Amino acid sequence: MDYRAQIGIRFITRRKGSLIAASLAVAIAILVVQVNSVIFQGLYDAIVRDQINYRFGHVYITRQEDYITKSDFVLVNWLERIPFVQAATPRLDSVAQINSTVNGQLIKDYQVPVIGVDPVLDKEASTIFTTVGKGDFVSFRNSIVLGSIVARDLGDPQIGDTVKLKFKDRFGNDVLKRFTLVGITQTAGSVGLDNSAIVNIDTLREVIGRPHESGAILVRLNDPTKDQDVKQLFLSAFPSNSDKFKAQTIEESAETTLAGFRSGIALINLVGYFGMMSSAFAVVTIQMMQVTSKTREIGIMRAIGSKRKDVLLVFIFQGMVIGAIGAGLGTVLGVGYTAYAKETHMTFQGSLALEVHYNWNSIIQTDIMAFVLAIIASIYPAY
Repeated sequence: MDYRAQIGIRFITRRKGSLIAASLAVAIAILVVQVNSVIFQGLYDAIVRDQINYRFGHVYITRQEDYITKSDFVLVNWLERIPFVQAATPRLDSVAQINSTVNGQLIKDYQVPVIGVDPVLDKEASTIFTTVGKGDFVSFRNSIVLGSIVARDLGDPQIGDTVKLKFKDRFGNDVLKRFTLVGITQTAGSVGLDNSAIVNIDTLREVIGRPHESGAILVRLNDPTKDQDVKQLFLSAFPSNSDKFKAQTIEESAETTLAGFRSGIALINLVGYFGMMSSAFAVVTIQMMQVTSKTREIGIMRAIGSKRKDVLLVFIFQGMVIGAIGAGLGTVLGVGYTAYAKETHMTFQGSLALEVHYNWNSIIQTDIMAFVLAIIASIYPAY
């Protein structure tokens, strides 16, 4: 080992308090960046996960101008022939006024989103059915599942009660329909279905006067990285200039929701990196103390022939030791926190569970940045 490195390591290890303090400053800065990444990136990924599972699938197919008139049976069967496609299902959306009678009192709720689903296909292409916490999922034609917020606003009707919905059909006429309540959903977060009602798609088609139409086709993939390929395959088979189809990946279909979160994540990451730069000032302060306390040793080195650059390198080696220990400790703490968040399915005050992944590229980049900053912070005190 170079003698300057040996001297630098000896200087810093003899003052363990300074070494621990400087290394902790670097480690805590790395931990803060990692915690921010776990929480905010995990929240973003959880929103994407729920949008895929509940609303859009991996590929979301609509018609540019109106409802899809081509048979959903034909479209679903064609899509499921693609090797990357796990399942596909039609959806139809509407709104309705809902009322129920609870304890002799008529209670109404207005402009409630109503989602029409195929009870069989939807279980393969989405996970809406898993959100039913009480009762069962939609099955027979006149069954209905209410979101927990809608059920609360209706006075908490019980399973088996009758719920009346008033729709507007395609001609603007009011259509009243009675449904039997079979289940109530309970989903966390703002992208769930707690403010909606779910009915059989055939019943909804009949009520609003669109017997063979769909609002969208949700496509679930067994390989999500192939979403662009599936999109292009579909659009080449059903050209937009004739059928006027529109196919979108999850990033495109949920753009309105996701764009704001991306900006927030970028801002939080920026704050974390500023915190890392602040840790560099702690290294500067501690290294200045090191230089001051080693005046005699520096004088001896100069007296026996060491050059100024040799003294400079001694303290830069100290910065390398601080950076290496801090980066190692910060990595252990950050990975430990990530593992805890992943294993416990971390949530905050009942919100949706974070989707946590080990982002090794981000961890390595943060470690390298912290290590380099520790070295840079040692240059001025060494000089």
